[in-house]
Amino acid sequence: MVPEVFASEVASFMVKKYAHVTTCHVKVTTKPWERMKFDNKGHAHSFYREGKETRWTEAYATKTNPPSAEQFTVKVNSGFYDLEVLKTTNSSFVNFWRDELTTLPDMPDRLLSTKVLCQWTFVSTDLDTLQQQPFDAIFAGAKRNTLDAFANDPRAWVHASVQSTLYIMADRILNDFAAVDDVYYALPNIHYFPFDLSKFGLKNTQTDAEVYMPIADPSGYITATISRPSKGKF
Repeated sequence: MVPEVFASEVASFMVKKYAHVTTCHVKVTTKPWERMKFDNKGHAHSFYREGKETRWTEAYATKTNPPSAEQFTVKVNSGFYDLEVLKTTNSSFVNFWRDELTTLPDMPDRLLSTKVLCQWTFVSTDLDTLQQQPFDAIFAGAKRNTLDAFANDPRAWVHASVQSTLYIMADRILNDFAAVDDVYYALPNIHYFPFDLSKFGLKNTQTDAEVYMPIADPSGYITATISRPSKGKF
């Protein structure tokens, strides 16, 4: 339903339903999901918010033998944040550790959404070599691997947790770009739950669920740094 139709329907309902209501103002804010595309084909169940992520970088230069400036090491952290993604199936969280305080049930299939923060690191003692690295291509490749692992990598499908998906994303970046020393991800687990429509005589649970309500706060905050066995690739 387009927002204009939805807003006008709600406003009309209120003024028709209640005699004491003269005017009803309904404002709808739309945050559209874009379907992920691979090989120019729309993905069946994976989405992201186009143009929302922010690219950033920071650099540190440290003298090897201070106060001499003849030798120094340069460390560069680059990455992006606020890349919001969602998929409507092929995600689960089951067979996890349980004790007397566990309240979370097994979820054999679920909506999975997160707002990705991804950071990768370069370290070099040769500034000229460092500055010749294909930084734009690495940024594009990191984003591509993040989306492709989330949507398409079989290892991140039904039996994979967010933690497993995070490792797969980082592993792919390290395999593609030898200049990268390590990759850090932060993936808050943003939940969408079926809204209870039973009071309106409508089914919206389990296999009948079509309307979902986002939860304001993430239920978990998953982070990890995946590093190579040895540093210094250039």
